[in-house]
Amino acid sequence: MANESTTINGAGDASNLLVARDLTVYVPGPQPIELVKSISFSVGQQRVALVGESGSGKSMTARALMGLLPSPCEMQASQLTLGGQDLTHLKQREWNQLRGNRIAMVMQDPKHALNPAMSIGKQVEEPLRLHGKFSRSELKEQRLEMLNAVGLPHPAQLSKYYPHQLSGGMGQRVMLAIALINHPQWLIADEPTSALDFEMREQVLKLIERLVDERNMGLLLISHDLQQVAQYTEQVMVMYKGQIVDRLASDQLAHSTHPYTHTLWSCRPSRATRGEMLPVLDRELLARLGGERGQS
Repeated sequence: MANESTTINGAGDASNLLVARDLTVYVPGPQPIELVKSISFSVGQQRVALVGESGSGKSMTARALMGLLPSPCEMQASQLTLGGQDLTHLKQREWNQLRGNRIAMVMQDPKHALNPAMSIGKQVEEPLRLHGKFSRSELKEQRLEMLNAVGLPHPAQLSKYYPHQLSGGMGQRVMLAIALINHPQWLIADEPTSALDFEMREQVLKLIERLVDERNMGLLLISHDLQQVAQYTEQVMVMYKGQIVDRLASDQLAHSTHPYTHTLWSCRPSRATRGEMLPVLDRELLARLGGERGQS
């Protein structure tokens, strides 16, 4: 079951379907090291979470889908398509055309993702300049409209700011504006709230949920916080050591029988668990389960 091909229910229009079959990310060499191990999934216009602890392969999966794997990592798949377009053999120019146009990505930390030497307005406009021809007035109109859509006040004034003048929450909203200004079909959000406090995390996730629904987009939300993403997604894929070990509806997470999913769900501290020992993952049991699946 772990890495079987799964079409998430309600995937929607096939023209917006993201399909991966036997997707593997590895470091080449005499003995290649597999970081993502032959995973398969098929998802469409819905909000889907990819969840697991650090090092499970979540971000590597996202980068493979965007054609942004760091050197020396490589990717192979029997199928990797977006709306029927083959992504396995794209040249750099073709990836540049696809990214920001049909599929976009929001990174973890705006302090590292935004260009410190470029004004906010120029950075928000950049995808429009790369993928189309617009007059100066058209660029301004769309930029102000997008900054307003992500809930940023005084967009005309904010356009003149530089990243160091923004709070973390404002920076995340700017990155979301950059990702969505070209109306892509798919948004990948890689730990978009990891640099924010709890209250701001909730605000940003609610904003992503609303904008994705309003624009009829597909969302792949990457996180390590199972309980948090459950509130903002419809389906969840759980990763462990480079494999997808569990898939289920978000509202069924509390009832999952898989030991890894159950532990992730139960180990978050709360008032109810104060003074009690939190669950500890039985990795030997997971290893045995993985071996049994490999033999079946």
